[in-house]
Amino acid sequence: MERPGALVPHRYVAIGGRGPEDVIADARGRVLTGLEDGRILRLDGLADAESRAEVRVEVLAETGGRPLGLELLPDDALLVCDAERGLLRVDLTDGTVRILADSAAGERLRFCSNVVALPDGSVYFTVSSRRHPLEHWIGDLVEHTATGRLLRLAPGSDTPEVLLDGLQFANGLAPSADGSFLVVAETSECRLTRYWLTGPRAGHSEPFAENLPGMPDNLWRGTPDGPIWVALAGPRVPPLDLLHRAAPAVRRTAARVAVRAPFRPTGTIGVLALDDTGRVVHHLARRRSGFRMVTSVCETGGHLVLGSLWERGVALCELPEQK
Repeated sequence: MERPGALVPHRYVAIGGRGPEDVIADARGRVLTGLEDGRILRLDGLADAESRAEVRVEVLAETGGRPLGLELLPDDALLVCDAERGLLRVDLTDGTVRILADSAAGERLRFCSNVVALPDGSVYFTVSSRRHPLEHWIGDLVEHTATGRLLRLAPGSDTPEVLLDGLQFANGLAPSADGSFLVVAETSECRLTRYWLTGPRAGHSEPFAENLPGMPDNLWRGTPDGPIWVALAGPRVPPLDLLHRAAPAVRRTAARVAVRAPFRPTGTIGVLALDDTGRVVHHLARRRSGFRMVTSVCETGGHLVLGSLWERGVALCELPEQK
């Protein structure tokens, strides 16, 4: 992988709450995100970054849980992966919240992570871990449980179908330009996996991009002709790679220690952009960043917007030139 370009946040916008874990942009350039207190926010004015105008923060809904991945629907609604309540649908006109699914294969959904909706009405979403809840996410990364899943909710159904099991902290999700496959982030494996929806390999998976320079989190694709943006929540940690080869009992012990230890993310941040062949078209990174733990990225108004599970706001960066 070529030497990364600079990822330099040039504007920080406090939004009155912690943990804008996922950020997505709507057709008008406004950015939606969810906070650890359950609120869903819409940020208007971020695209006008040069004027330094005040960003308008609007509360759209409260999920009653912990919203993570978001997906806009064409009928003025929002899909929400809530780590505590399951897969939700939020009506953006009145803030009504409805549970679409709260269990799968006889188990409660307790760590829904990211979601996409396809034109046929199918909803695909990930579960990061079946063993560790969100508040102990670091335990799953350390233990390397391989309990992540990719699920599908068919139109009109309230029972998700398990498509892939055994994923290493299944996280971000994005479709290919032609809708023939999905890309799934496996955070603790530092890789992206392709799941075929159509064609002779439909229902099968394979590596899409491996040995990434960091741990992939949320994915975002604004338009079919645009790249898949990948947030790197943290750099690769060589001791963790070694630990993943240890016996399960050793990893479980290390995980118990990790969830009790104080955590502070590193100052190294990064994002990638890939095309549908898995080729990296942009790699942006920064060491010693004041904005930490980038868990999501989207484009709006010629800028990149960064979200974070850790921060109390979002950051804006310059969009790189097209290659």
